[in-house]
Amino acid sequence: MSIDSMFVHKMWDDHELSKMVDGGVPFPMLSDAGGTIGTMYGVYDAEAGVENRGRFLIDPDGVVQGFEVLTPPVGRNVGETLRQIQAYQLVRESEGSQATPSGWRPGKQTLSPGPDLVGNVWKEWKTSMAFD
Repeated sequence: MSIDSMFVHKMWDDHELSKMVDGGVPFPMLSDAGGTIGTMYGVYDAEAGVENRGRFLIDPDGVVQGFEVLTPPVGRNVGETLRQIQAYQLVRESEGSQATPSGWRPGKQTLSPGPDLVGNVWKEWKTSMAFD
Protein backbone atom coordinates (compact mmCIF):
# COMPACT_ATOMS: atom_id res chain seq x y z
CA MET A 1 0.00 0.00 0.00
CA SER A 2 1.25 3.44 -0.79
CA ILE A 3 -0.11 6.88 -1.54
CA ASP A 4 0.51 6.19 -5.23
CA SER A 5 -2.52 5.62 -7.45
CA MET A 6 -3.45 2.23 -8.86
CA PHE A 7 -2.18 3.51 -12.23
CA VAL A 8 1.29 4.25 -10.80
CA HIS A 9 1.28 0.80 -9.16
CA LYS A 10 0.45 -0.81 -12.51
CA MET A 11 3.27 1.05 -14.27
CA TRP A 12 5.70 0.12 -11.48
CA ASP A 13 4.68 -3.54 -11.70
CA ASP A 14 4.76 -3.62 -15.51
CA HIS A 15 8.05 -1.80 -15.95
CA GLU A 16 10.10 -2.76 -12.91
CA LEU A 17 8.70 -5.35 -10.51
CA SER A 18 7.86 -7.83 -13.28
CA LYS A 19 11.57 -7.79 -14.21
CA MET A 20 12.47 -8.85 -10.66
CA VAL A 21 9.59 -11.27 -9.97
CA ASP A 22 8.29 -13.60 -12.70
CA GLY A 23 4.76 -12.47 -13.51
CA GLY A 24 5.01 -9.37 -11.31
CA VAL A 25 3.71 -9.01 -7.79
CA PRO A 26 1.33 -11.90 -6.97
CA PHE A 27 -0.98 -9.80 -4.79
CA PRO A 28 -2.95 -6.58 -5.22
CA MET A 29 -1.22 -3.32 -4.41
CA LEU A 30 -3.50 -0.90 -2.61
CA SER A 31 -3.62 2.87 -2.89
CA ASP A 32 -3.77 5.09 0.19
CA ALA A 33 -4.37 8.36 -1.65
CA GLY A 34 -4.39 11.10 0.97
CA GLY A 35 -2.60 8.95 3.55
CA THR A 36 -5.61 7.96 5.66
CA ILE A 37 -4.29 4.47 6.46
CA GLY A 38 -0.70 5.70 6.74
CA THR A 39 -1.85 8.28 9.29
CA MET A 40 -3.57 5.57 11.34
CA TYR A 41 -0.33 3.56 11.41
CA GLY A 42 1.91 6.58 12.00
CA VAL A 43 3.87 6.39 8.73
CA TYR A 44 2.30 9.25 6.74
CA ASP A 45 4.21 12.53 6.68
CA ALA A 46 1.48 15.05 5.80
CA GLU A 47 3.92 17.93 5.45
CA ALA A 48 5.99 16.11 2.81
CA GLY A 49 2.98 14.23 1.37
CA VAL A 50 4.78 10.88 1.58
CA GLU A 51 4.65 7.70 3.61
CA ASN A 52 7.66 6.07 5.22
CA ARG A 53 8.10 2.39 4.48
CA GLY A 54 6.16 0.47 7.07
CA ARG A 55 5.69 -3.27 7.49
CA PHE A 56 2.97 -4.42 9.87
CA LEU A 57 2.38 -8.08 10.78
CA ILE A 58 -1.27 -8.41 11.77
CA ASP A 59 -2.61 -11.70 13.13
CA PRO A 60 -5.97 -13.26 12.17
CA ASP A 61 -7.55 -11.52 15.19
CA GLY A 62 -6.52 -8.11 13.84
CA VAL A 63 -3.77 -7.56 16.44
CA VAL A 64 -0.49 -6.01 15.27
CA GLN A 65 2.16 -8.54 16.35
CA GLY A 66 5.18 -6.86 14.79
CA PHE A 67 6.12 -3.80 12.78
CA GLU A 68 9.07 -2.05 11.23
CA VAL A 69 9.21 1.48 9.85
CA LEU A 70 12.09 2.57 7.63
CA THR A 71 12.83 5.85 5.91
CA PRO A 72 13.07 5.67 2.09
CA PRO A 73 16.87 5.34 1.74
CA VAL A 74 16.93 1.98 3.56
CA GLY A 75 15.59 -1.17 1.90
CA ARG A 76 13.59 -3.90 3.57
CA ASN A 77 14.48 -7.56 3.99
CA VAL A 78 11.69 -9.74 2.62
CA GLY A 79 13.42 -12.91 3.87
CA GLU A 80 13.33 -11.60 7.44
CA THR A 81 9.67 -10.66 7.06
CA LEU A 82 8.83 -14.20 5.92
CA ARG A 83 10.89 -15.68 8.79
CA GLN A 84 8.96 -13.60 11.28
CA ILE A 85 5.60 -14.59 9.77
CA GLN A 86 6.60 -18.27 10.06
CA ALA A 87 7.67 -17.73 13.68
CA TYR A 88 4.37 -16.01 14.57
CA GLN A 89 2.44 -18.81 12.87
CA LEU A 90 4.33 -21.48 14.83
CA VAL A 91 3.77 -19.68 18.14
CA ARG A 92 0.07 -19.20 17.35
CA GLU A 93 -0.39 -22.85 16.30
CA SER A 94 1.33 -24.00 19.51
CA GLU A 95 -1.03 -21.78 21.51
CA GLY A 96 2.00 -20.21 23.19
CA SER A 97 3.65 -23.46 24.29
CA GLN A 98 6.62 -22.69 22.00
CA ALA A 99 8.70 -19.56 21.50
CA THR A 100 11.17 -18.81 18.75
CA PRO A 101 14.55 -17.36 19.69
CA SER A 102 16.41 -14.70 17.74
CA GLY A 103 17.31 -15.93 14.26
CA TRP A 104 15.00 -18.97 14.52
CA ARG A 105 14.23 -20.72 11.22
CA PRO A 106 11.59 -23.36 10.46
CA GLY A 107 12.81 -26.77 11.56
CA LYS A 108 15.15 -25.36 14.19
CA GLN A 109 14.71 -25.85 17.93
CA THR A 110 12.16 -23.73 19.74
CA LEU A 111 11.99 -22.76 23.40
CA SER A 112 9.34 -23.77 25.94
CA PRO A 113 8.33 -20.62 27.83
CA GLY A 114 8.04 -20.92 31.58
CA PRO A 115 9.75 -20.20 34.89
CA ASP A 116 12.50 -22.78 34.20
CA LEU A 117 13.58 -20.88 31.10
CA VAL A 118 14.12 -17.57 32.91
CA GLY A 119 17.85 -17.01 33.25
CA ASN A 120 18.60 -20.21 31.32
CA VAL A 121 18.06 -19.24 27.68
CA TRP A 122 21.83 -19.10 27.26
CA LYS A 123 22.09 -22.82 28.06
CA GLU A 124 19.63 -23.71 25.31
CA TRP A 125 21.29 -21.25 22.95
CA LYS A 126 24.79 -22.51 23.67
CA THR A 127 23.96 -26.16 23.08
CA SER A 128 21.68 -26.05 20.08
CA MET A 129 20.83 -22.64 18.70
CA ALA A 130 24.05 -21.02 17.68
CA PHE A 131 23.87 -19.33 14.31
CA ASP A 132 24.38 -21.57 11.29
